[in-house]
Amino acid sequence: MSNERVAVVTGAGSGLGRVIARALLADGYRVALAGRRPGPLAEVAADTPAARAVPTDVTDPQAVEALFDTVVGEWGRVDLLVNNAGTFGPTGDVGELPPEDFDAVVRANLTGSFLCAHHAFRIMAEQSPRGGRIINNGSISAHAPRPRSVAYTTTKHAITGLTKSISLDGRAHDIACGQIDIGNAATDMTSGIATGATQADGSVRPEPTFDPEHVADAVRYMAGLPLTANVQFMTITATTMPFLGRG
Repeated sequence: MSNERVAVVTGAGSGLGRVIARALLADGYRVALAGRRPGPLAEVAADTPAARAVPTDVTDPQAVEALFDTVVGEWGRVDLLVNNAGTFGPTGDVGELPPEDFDAVVRANLTGSFLCAHHAFRIMAEQSPRGGRIINNGSISAHAPRPRSVAYTTTKHAITGLTKSISLDGRAHDIACGQIDIGNAATDMTSGIATGATQADGSVRPEPTFDPEHVADAVRYMAGLPLTANVQFMTITATTMPFLGRG
């Protein structure tokens, strides 16, 4: 067991999760790296004793339970959960998208976040000293949809409800919960945006992106607050992306 701060980051093998995990490691956290692909997780954990790769499918309740059992067994507590894992999924309007594809995106983006929060919350409420922080990765799509993104947009709006519910329920247990809504951080998931993204009027235009390190800095700020203070919602975007006034 360690007295150092312990974090769990999902989707930690690539993209924003990788950048966030490395930033937390630099800040002295012990970090459990959760994700579906063992190879990329091992790359992040390489030569870093404070990191532990724990291959996990967040849509699988037993796998998520095993993840948190591993973390508590190794480090004794959970101080921070970054719910980052997710997928854009297949595109299509509400009349086109097959129900099974919609369900798959809900499982990855929403159910997976709930499952991780469920276990982290229970641990945080019972540990000593008690409490902790959960940070959910929302999206600009938690505010405004892109065309043909019904599954992704629905889940990201739902993440906002999850964030609010965790915040309210967590008050009695010294558990804070906030949400970071990100617009166009430059990752593999958003690589197509820089070359051309479909707009609400049907046109296809390139959109600006920004360095994902700025997202990591934002998470570090949120995580570094005392549990008596909380960033409930933070929006970070490329300055000139078509968000305000979208459509």
